[in-house]
Amino acid sequence: MKLTHEFTDDARGPRLQKVLAEAGVASRRGCEELIEMGEVRVNGHLVQTLPAWVDPHKDHITVSGKHIKTIEPHVYVMLFKPRGVVTTNSDPEGRPLAIDLVQHPSKSRLYPVGRLDMDSSGLLLLTNHGELANRLTHPSHEVHKQYEVVVDGQLDEAAVRRLSSGLFLNEHRTSKGEKPGSKTAKSKLTLVKRDRDRTKLLMELTEGRNRQIRRMMAEVGHKVRKLRRVAMGPLKLKGLQPGQWRELTAVELRALTKAAGLGS
Repeated sequence: MKLTHEFTDDARGPRLQKVLAEAGVASRRGCEELIEMGEVRVNGHLVQTLPAWVDPHKDHITVSGKHIKTIEPHVYVMLFKPRGVVTTNSDPEGRPLAIDLVQHPSKSRLYPVGRLDMDSSGLLLLTNHGELANRLTHPSHEVHKQYEVVVDGQLDEAAVRRLSSGLFLNEHRTSKGEKPGSKTAKSKLTLVKRDRDRTKLLMELTEGRNRQIRRMMAEVGHKVRKLRRVAMGPLKLKGLQPGQWRELTAVELRALTKAAGLGS
């Protein structure tokens, strides 16, 4: 039996038996046997000859007449977010979105992990792996984020101590008009350069409050000139220019999942 022409193009996606196996139908060899027995149809067409390639995101696949729900593969992308781009997946003001900078061939819907405000740049992780994203952003796992910060003026040692030990930050007003708040977690600061009119430092946080670094610097009397995230846990921002993206390497992914408590 001839294979329907549209399924002979290896550019469509993965092999049919691989898609079936990942959907839990059977082992890969078992799936091959089901195909050869005439039990598998793709978009209504009987596929009985291998190799065959399918698009798991678009094709309707049935085995013995039952629809198979394919499992979307996890995607992990590092983006060098430029300034002027927001990290929400929709914006009523029509500002540029970080996700629109990533045209991933899988066409998977990706979500930013954590926040990075519009005026800041740097490392932004995007993924469709919800459990990993939750663990990376939850304070209990203490996955640190490192930022390169440039502020106006000379940041003195007293300010460095206050920032390192934590500052009380007010949050949104309550219904009674009160301004609740709490102390920030301890952070690690490393002075890189201190001139007469500006100070450059590296700042490491284990939490991610809204515009936290800018608010902390304002509390000690310094305005942030530049803020760039350069690391998230074991991930380092490297090999990219603003607006560019790449997939995580296997080594990076193993280190990241281990840091998030998902094993190696």
